[in-house]
Amino acid sequence: MREFFRFAADTRTVAMSAKVALCVGTVLALINYGDRIFLHYDMRAEDWIKLAVSYGVPYCVATYGAARYAMKRATDGPLAGKW
Repeated sequence: MREFFRFAADTRTVAMSAKVALCVGTVLALINYGDRIFLHYDMRAEDWIKLAVSYGVPYCVATYGAARYAMKRATDGPLAGKW
């Protein structure tokens, strides 16, 4: 578990996950809340919280995938132990 968090906290993983979250989160936010933000102007506090989660979930998914891949590559790949 400690090794997973080491890979998850790596600057390359964080940067890549942030980019994914920004792209995917924006698409999700526009799909789910675009009309309420740009047409009706009726976002409530709970909607803003849900909108933030629309960015958090893709970040967590991308981080998990990248960290698991890095762990596998570190133990099995040609760069084993070089991470």
